[in-house]
Parts: sequence; structure tokens; C-alpha cells
Amino acid sequence: MEEKAKGEEKKVGVIETWLRKHRLLFNGATRHPLILSIRDGSINIASFKSWLAQDYLFVRAFVPFVASVLIKAWKESDESGDMEVILGGVASLEDEISWFKREASKWGISLSEVVPQQANKKYCGLLESLMSPDVEYSVAITAFWAIEAVYQESFAHCIGEGSKTPEELKGTCERWGNEAFAKYCLSLQNIAERRLQKASDEELKKAEAMFLNVLEYEVDFWNMSRGNV
Repeated sequence: MEEKAKGEEKKVGVIETWLRKHRLLFNGATRHPLILSIRDGSINIASFKSWLAQDYLFVRAFVPFVASVLIKAWKESDESGDMEVILGGVASLEDEISWFKREASKWGISLSEVVPQQANKKYCGLLESLMSPDVEYSVAITAFWAIEAVYQESFAHCIGEGSKTPEELKGTCERWGNEAFAKYCLSLQNIAERRLQKASDEELKKAEAMFLNVLEYEVDFWNMSRGNV
């Protein structure tokens, strides 16, 4: 019976199976009350500013994590194209950090004075644990895809049909909700799916657990930004 389930998972797609199986958790991360409040225009700007400041710190921790995924791709990947996709992600992070600095200046946030909150520290700790050489490429690339996909799905919802996102937040939402970023996330998903199709049962269990970890930490991060710690 278990073998049949595994066969079905690989036929439908490992990630698609997880998304169906954990739909409530995925929706919890991508349709969080903070995101819904941006979409309907009721966002408390203090919450947005809190998210912006904390996410700047997170992105700085995200850079070495993505670099570590690039190294795993170089060592373990069976497709040379993986490196180009991940390298594109590394390159875009320089622009992202500059964007955070410009936005912080616009909102009067002094980034040098921002202290990481507990949920942020935990999430950055997860990134650091994934940088270990003992973590398989399949697990690391799954986490990478999941982190990016949550932002893409969340912010795309904020600029979707019927949204009332405040004008001053539209640039933020378009940054991650745009079509080019959606294509990039799909490229990461395709890499992760290819690796998961070939993964051992143990690796699949680790990767699924990591996917759930990312969703949990994303919810905690949104909660932190709203002051619901």
C-alpha cells in the first residue's frame, strides 16, 4: 500500500502531492491575515514597517544560505542549468538589499538599529542549519523553492483582481508578485521536483518535513510583524 502511495506521489508530482496534502498549512502561510489586510487596504502601517525591518535582516541571512545551495548544486546536481537558475537568485539579492534600504529610508526606519525578534532568529537559525554540508541538495532546494513560493503567492494575491492594496504598498507587492518572479519560482520548483523524483525515501521524508518547517516559520514571521508573538 505504501509503495502504491509513493508511486502515485511521483506520478502526480511530489510537490503537487504535498501542496494538496498540506493545503491548509500552505494557505495559512500565503493567505495570512497580514497579507489579507494589505489586499483589502486595512493594513496597520506599523505592522508593515515591522515586517520590512525584520525582513531586511532575514534577507541578509538568506544570502549565505542561497550561496550554500549554489555550492550543493555544483557538487551534486545532474543538470548544469541548476547553477544558472540559483546564480540568478544570488545576483538578484544584491538589488533586493538595496531596495530594502531605499524603502526603509522612505518609511523613516533606521536599519542599523533594528534588533531581530525571536521568530526571525529562529528562521535565520533554520537557514543556517540548511547550510551544513550534511544537508542533501534535494532538501536545501526544496526549502529554497518553498521560501520564495510563499512570497510569490502571498504578494501576487495583494495585486490580484479586486485588490484594494494601498498605493504606497503596491511597489512592495509587485516586487514579489510579478510574473517574472513567478517564472523564477517555477524554475526552482522544477529543480526541486526533479531532485525529489530521484530521492531516497529518507530524503523525501526530510524534504517534506522541511517544507512544513518553512510554512510554520513563515506564519510565525507574519505573526511577529503584526505583533502577535
